Amino acid sequence: MNRAPVIVHPPSTGGRRVTLNGHDLGRARRTGDVAAFLRRAGFATTTFIWEDAGVFEWRDGGPDIWTMS
Repeated sequence: MNRAPVIVHPPSTGGRRVTLNGHDLGRARRTGDVAAFLRRAGFATTTFIWEDAGVFEWRDGGPDIWTMS
């Protein structure tokens, strides 16, 4: 089974950790932060399809969950 290159880790204090192929990109507080990290890492797209399981793996909540429950 192939793993998505972008992993948005579970919500924690200070946002969600975002990794690309195992490399830490930072902590995001919203999808706009994830997009900014990815553009800096070389993704040359203007839009992201957050539900694309081939690109994103959202752990413990999807793109609309940013705080711990």
